Amino acid sequence: MPSFQLLGLPAESFASLFTLPHEELTRRGMRRVVADRNHGFPCRVSLVDAAVGEELCLLPFEHQPAATPYRAAGPIFVRRNASQRVLAPGEVPDYVLSRLISVRAYDAQHQMTDASICDGPAVATEIERQFGDARVDYIHLHNARRGCFSCLVRRVS
Repeated sequence: MPSFQLLGLPAESFASLFTLPHEELTRRGMRRVVADRNHGFPCRVSLVDAAVGEELCLLPFEHQPAATPYRAAGPIFVRRNASQRVLAPGEVPDYVLSRLISVRAYDAQHQMTDASICDGPAVATEIERQFGDARVDYIHLHNARRGCFSCLVRRVS
């Protein structure tokens, strides 16, 4: 039985951004974009790539907010009207399978305990390996080429 589950970010955290005018988004270090290709605009809420013509917000996001040396933020895309995706245990979406992924394990004190880079099809095996260490509390996936946070991975029993 798989030991993990991938989770998109909560949609309600981002919905109001799409009502803001361009000037306010700019003031916040954000911008509205429209996908001009089917791969390259990965939504961190729905865990799918936006289709051509879909509207997204590109914004800074603090994916590791704990007060540790690993505290971190980076850019993410969020699709308009996206719904949070919580995958079945062991399921890895095309959104991850089609990318080079950095797999980063953290303990309950938010200290990094392990990290590796692998092709998307090897991600499930790498997650299982890292969760084999009892110290690992959760895992973050990042798109390795640009370093952007991709999604949270939780341990399931």
